Amino acid sequence: MTVVVRELNVYPVKSAGGTPLTGAEVLPEGFRNDRAFMLVRPDGRHLSQREVPRMALLRPSYDGVKLAVEFAGTGPDGPLVHSVSGDGPVLDVTVHGNPCQGVDQGDEAAGWFTAALGRECRLVRFTGRRPTRVGGGTVKFADEFPLLVTSVESLEELNSRLDEPLPMNRFRPNIVLEGLGAWGEDTVRTLRIGGVELELVKPCARCVITTTDQETAVKGREPLRTLATYRTLVFPDGDRGVIFGQNAVPRALGTINVGDAVEVTRDH
Repeated sequence: MTVVVRELNVYPVKSAGGTPLTGAEVLPEGFRNDRAFMLVRPDGRHLSQREVPRMALLRPSYDGVKLAVEFAGTGPDGPLVHSVSGDGPVLDVTVHGNPCQGVDQGDEAAGWFTAALGRECRLVRFTGRRPTRVGGGTVKFADEFPLLVTSVESLEELNSRLDEPLPMNRFRPNIVLEGLGAWGEDTVRTLRIGGVELELVKPCARCVITTTDQETAVKGREPLRTLATYRTLVFPDGDRGVIFGQNAVPRALGTINVGDAVEVTRDH
């Protein structure tokens, strides 16, 4: 079966909702504008759906000039339309304890997000400087890797084991492929999509965000409860993780589109 790109998604604000794309520009740090913004506590630590499930109700879009965010809940009056600032105060912030910096986006944006989430926070924009390098790639405010790849068939296989099927947005992928077969991404070494080449470098260990309904922000127990029964992996460092999807690093850059054919090189 031919492997094709079925979905592309970008996440302009870390841990907020995703924006579906028909085409995406692949840069060393992943898709253009992916995780370009982040919400932080007063002490500079990043906010996440792990602690604030209501972040799932944030619906951002970003065109490189303006950040527009709708909120699918009660709180602020109307959407936020924010003209992005590149010359505000530079704040020292952290992503899972890793230090980086962000340009503060002002009191209006901070007030809007605070009203939406019921938590004091500020919006920062990535400064272009982060010391962490991962597998030859770079990241903005992403946790570790530039891109996350999943497959249609893996979700279908998982859903066959669940009482109620779940949508792919539980896993927050950048690229969704069809044609690999269930868990076929586990044995892929590289993907070539036109002139773009991606190296799949590490299985993605999933966290409790996958148990939050991305439409309602209601938390449950699936899919982690079921995945843990047959998709648990012990990593070389001894850590254990429940696996769905593969982290990827761009090796050749360019543009990919929904419907593009994918050339696959497998490990075995």
